[in-house]
Amino acid sequence: MLARYNPGVVREDGFSLTEILVVIVIIGILVLLAMPKFTSIISRAKTTEAKIMLKHLHTLQTAYYYENDRYAMELPAIGFEANALISEGGEARYRIEMVKADQTGFLARAVATVDFDKDGTFNIWEVDQSGQIAQTTAD
Repeated sequence: MLARYNPGVVREDGFSLTEILVVIVIIGILVLLAMPKFTSIISRAKTTEAKIMLKHLHTLQTAYYYENDRYAMELPAIGFEANALISEGGEARYRIEMVKADQTGFLARAVATVDFDKDGTFNIWEVDQSGQIAQTTAD
């Protein structure tokens, strides 16, 4: 059947408010389902920074040990220059610190300065003279 022209009725095509709200709710649910997956990917990418810095520190400590028959307690002694932290206007998310160093070994730690998943726990990674990088506190 053909629609007839009715001069007294104004007809506008479009979506109703209910239809738009239903679509917005569906999109919101999909975003909530996807967020945990993206959060874990982002956290893993940010922990790569700690692993790279600790691997570099291990290489510098090994070279220092070959020259001096001991490991250095001070980072500048091995030539390690830490990047400025995010809290200081830089880009680094981890603070690198030496925990111990002597003739037999060393222990260095990378402590997150950012709580990646906002749960109050900060990520901590450590490396020793064997080069084993391990996460001691998961975020």
